[in-house]
Amino acid sequence: MSEINVLSSSGPTKWSLAAYRHILRTKVLRKPSDNLQSVAVKTWDIAPGETVITPPAFYLPNQLERLTGWEEERFFPFEHPRRTMEGGIKVDHGPTRGFLLKDVSLIDGALYKYNASSFLSPRQGLPSVRVENEIERGAMYCTPGGNKWFGSWLMEDCVTYPLAFNEGVPVTTVSTSKPYPNGHAAVYEDWLGMTPVRLKSAFFRELVIFDDLSQNRSRYSRFREMGNKLLAHVQYETHPGVFILRGRTGDARILHNEMQLAEQLRDSRGFRILDPAVSDVPTIVAACAGAKVLVGIEGSQLVHGVNVLPPGSSLLTLQPPNRFICYYKYLTDRDQQNFGFVVGTQEGEGFRIDPEELERTLDLFPA
Repeated sequence: MSEINVLSSSGPTKWSLAAYRHILRTKVLRKPSDNLQSVAVKTWDIAPGETVITPPAFYLPNQLERLTGWEEERFFPFEHPRRTMEGGIKVDHGPTRGFLLKDVSLIDGALYKYNASSFLSPRQGLPSVRVENEIERGAMYCTPGGNKWFGSWLMEDCVTYPLAFNEGVPVTTVSTSKPYPNGHAAVYEDWLGMTPVRLKSAFFRELVIFDDLSQNRSRYSRFREMGNKLLAHVQYETHPGVFILRGRTGDARILHNEMQLAEQLRDSRGFRILDPAVSDVPTIVAACAGAKVLVGIEGSQLVHGVNVLPPGSSLLTLQPPNRFICYYKYLTDRDQQNFGFVVGTQEGEGFRIDPEELERTLDLFPA
């Protein structure tokens, strides 16, 4: 693996005006920034792509008619989520690709090379000009989404980490809002054996970046391997399911009768109730391990359970009518799992789920 050299503060200081050249080009001259992949000196396929036919979701009649809004994710392939949920769609998952760049600057969480750039972490104030580190060959595995949302970090960045580890010094950016992992993230890194270098600024003589967004077999295998590493830390047995509470964490998605639904499934079906906000990682993984079904409000808290959900199991999301998201279906399609949902009814700033509809939708899943 390559080495990282930290420039001595007593030696000659290195400076870079890359960030200011970018500001001049994009803000003053109004010229677009190029994609970093376009300035790569080498491009190669790490894993092949594939073509699949998507399965339908499990849901009751007239659920989608309740929608008043849906969010377009980067994987959102259709104008309306109806087609995604109906299934039977031919989807081409592209290959996993690597790109080698030379002489790249990292300044305050953004990469610069010639007229190309990639902003990985939000910057506050004017950019720095001081470069504190020099790396012979690094591999950047973090993403803007992963630096912003815990769920994206655990579902995407952590899955790409093994690719970076194989190519050079695995690097992630440091931001003012999240300089170092803490809480759940720190424990997950430890359990997954992740030892990245965290940098705010650096000069890379060689840098490998990745196109690892396709839900192909390579990504599936790495995701399953990650889940197996987590399961190795706990003892578990198969159980009916777990209701993962969201509460008021993250972006507001307030389900007024969330606890009522959780207690109903506990009493009627033997579900466990998990609140990740007040639980440590060993408790979270042990509660989710072996679950046949995961239920909860659509959101990043579900990834705790999705990480260890085996093929053939089921995920049921509780969706606000004004914010429908399909992302978890792309994961369950990839991982040979069942996906279902219930759309709630708006009630003030939040929404409410019909308990009977929840039970009936669960009954749609294969035994």
